[in-house]
Amino acid sequence: MTVRRLAGVLDVSHLDLPLDPAATAVGVGLGLLAAAVAVALVASYLVRVVIQPMRRTALIADQLAGGKLDPRLVHTGLGEISRLGRSVNILGTSLGRSLGGLAQLVEAQTALRRVAMLVARGAAPNDVFDAVTAELGRLVAADGANIVRYEADGSGIIVAMWGWPGELLPVGTRLSLQGPSVSASVRRTGRAARMDSYDHHVDPSPLATFLREHGIRSAVGAPIYVDGRLWGVVTASMVRDEPLPPDAEARLADCTDLVAIAIANAQARTELVASRARVVLATDQVRRRIERDLHDGVQQRLLSLGLQLRAARDSVPDGAAGLSDRLTTVAAGLAGSIEDLREICRGIHPTILTDRGLASAIKALARRSGVPVEVDVRLDERLPEPVEAAAYYVVAETLANAVKHAHATVVHVSVAREGDRLHLSLRDDGVGGADPGRGSGLAGIRDRVEAHGGHLTLTSPAGAGTNVDVVLPVWR
Repeated sequence: MTVRRLAGVLDVSHLDLPLDPAATAVGVGLGLLAAAVAVALVASYLVRVVIQPMRRTALIADQLAGGKLDPRLVHTGLGEISRLGRSVNILGTSLGRSLGGLAQLVEAQTALRRVAMLVARGAAPNDVFDAVTAELGRLVAADGANIVRYEADGSGIIVAMWGWPGELLPVGTRLSLQGPSVSASVRRTGRAARMDSYDHHVDPSPLATFLREHGIRSAVGAPIYVDGRLWGVVTASMVRDEPLPPDAEARLADCTDLVAIAIANAQARTELVASRARVVLATDQVRRRIERDLHDGVQQRLLSLGLQLRAARDSVPDGAAGLSDRLTTVAAGLAGSIEDLREICRGIHPTILTDRGLASAIKALARRSGVPVEVDVRLDERLPEPVEAAAYYVVAETLANAVKHAHATVVHVSVAREGDRLHLSLRDDGVGGADPGRGSGLAGIRDRVEAHGGHLTLTSPAGAGTNVDVVLPVWR
């Protein structure tokens, strides 16, 4: 049957069929219902596949923008939307890593800045070492850290300790670097090293055995180079079962340059102080030798000449009154010259300081001072000669300033030893306003004090007197 014949058979347009309104309404309703269902299905599909994934993506993006980097998307929806979700997840992970790295960098820079400020203030080497060790230990979240200085005999000496095991390995402990350990590995290779466990060595070193027996689980270390030479090692250790971060030795190594600078500066400062102390000591020895030569040589000869002159005067005949008067005048001048020489000798180096010590020398200064001096000296024994000389000249120069510049009516001097420190305190009621830069002698006092490794504090408000406080280390 052809298509045309089939169309003719199905053509009912010539039929006169009656219309049923109810059936028509039902048909229309069913059509509308089917359309509504189709629209609902399409809308549900779009919500599930497009709108909801987009909303979740927008929410995660907002959280990422707000700094919350942990939330992640489940990859649902159309291909393009799913790829967008994966991109957002990758972005969150990347931001998290970048933020973590930035936080570590900020933490490291902050720690190093604190150490640099300590070095810049001229802190003592031991204080610098302690600060460096604590900062590096906290930087890698370790339970303990230390700095070991390598010795020529192959051993190591702990110069700083933070955290565990400070009581078991105090500063000054000498370590054997034979066998496996982080410190030994760094000394052998000159590079950073890691020891994730001390339990798997057939022939452990005494140090490794000690650490294992006292709870150390793992450790990392980085070399410290000073002036191109392997100076020592900084190590960080854990007593917890969790290992140190994978980049711990790298983070330590990144900081050792500043550690090396701190050590070099501390060593240079120590050597400078020692050099200045040697110069001052040599100067004092020369002064003492000159004083001794003047006292035992020139002064004794002048005294002898004075005795001979008086003897000659006494032997002058009664008729030579003029000659006797001239000899008397010369003898008096000679006696005055001898007294001047004695004052010069006291200024060069007082004999009483050498013979009887600091307490007697300060009391002699007080008796000769042009202003009343109240002295409180509490010393049970003689001090080392360089310390006594430094303290004496501090008191002498300060008393001279009180007379020449302060116009004081009284000066209080107190001297006391506390352990390995000598404390001097000088206070006057003068006009104040003392300035080391104006040539008042205070600059020389400060130089002498610092040459001995001491510290001077000056307080001199205008109109309220001057206080000079000095601390000198008592070393032999």
